[in-house]
Amino acid sequence: MEEQGLVAAARRGDVQAFNKLILTYQTLAYNVAYRMLHDQDAAADATQEAFVSAFRALQGFRGGSFKAWLLRIVTNACYDHLRALKRRPTSSLDELLVDLDHSAILDDAKETPEEYALRQDLSRAIQAGLDHLPPDQRATVILSDIQGLSYDEIAQVTGVSLGTVKSRLSRGRARLRDLLQQERELLPARYRPMDR
Repeated sequence: MEEQGLVAAARRGDVQAFNKLILTYQTLAYNVAYRMLHDQDAAADATQEAFVSAFRALQGFRGGSFKAWLLRIVTNACYDHLRALKRRPTSSLDELLVDLDHSAILDDAKETPEEYALRQDLSRAIQAGLDHLPPDQRATVILSDIQGLSYDEIAQVTGVSLGTVKSRLSRGRARLRDLLQQERELLPARYRPMDR
C-alpha cells in the first residue's frame, strides 16, 4: 500500500497502517533527533514522543508530504527537549562509562589507527559545532546536509518560508565553518585555509 493509502487508513483508526508509516520513517526521525540532541536516550524519547503526538494529531494532517509533517513534529519535540534542558541541565553518567558513538561495524580495515582517531576527533568537533548552533540553524543544517532534504522539504518540516530556510542554512554553515576553523588540524588538508 502506498503512503497516501496508509495515511488514509491510519486516519480511519487503522493502527497497523500507522505502524507501517512509523516503520518507514523511524530511522530518519531518530537520526534527526539524535543529531539535534546528541544523546541516544533523549533522541529515543523525543522520537517516541513525536510518534505519539503524530498519532494523536493524525486527524489534523491536511495532506502533502507525510514525511515533512512527521519531521516537523520530531523537530518540535527536540526543541521542547532543548528548552527543558535549559531550565534543568543534566549530565549522563553513561557517557563517562562507555563510548556510545563507537561501533565495530564502522571500523575500516584499510584505515590506520591514526586515521581512525582523526576521523573520530573530527566527528566530535562537527557534533560540538552543531551543538553550538542555535536550534533553528542546527535543525536546518541537519535536515539539509546530513539528511539530504530539499529546501522545500525543510521549509515544510520547519514551518518557515523558503527564504528563511536558505538564510538559516547559510548562517548555520558559516558559523559551523568558523567553529571548525578553530580545530583546523582535524580538517582534511583540502579544507584548511592557506596560511599567509
